[in-house]
Amino acid sequence: MKKTSEPPSDELRPEYRFDYKKARPNRFADPERRQRLAVVLDEDVAQVFTTADAVNRALRALLEAVPPTAARQRG
Repeated sequence: MKKTSEPPSDELRPEYRFDYKKARPNRFADPERRQRLAVVLDEDVAQVFTTADAVNRALRALLEAVPPTAARQRG
């Protein structure tokens, strides 16, 4: 006898549904890491700015050279 297979469904099974209202922060996570932001640089830019410190220094210098905006003044 041949098995009949159902087409795969895009819906998750009930046991895999996650209730985000009951979620709590991970107490073992490094709190400093939560505030970091990962950005992917293009290859040519990554060749010039090889470290996170180099990128941050360049961006801070750019921020000082550009007139302040309302959004930056609030921060």
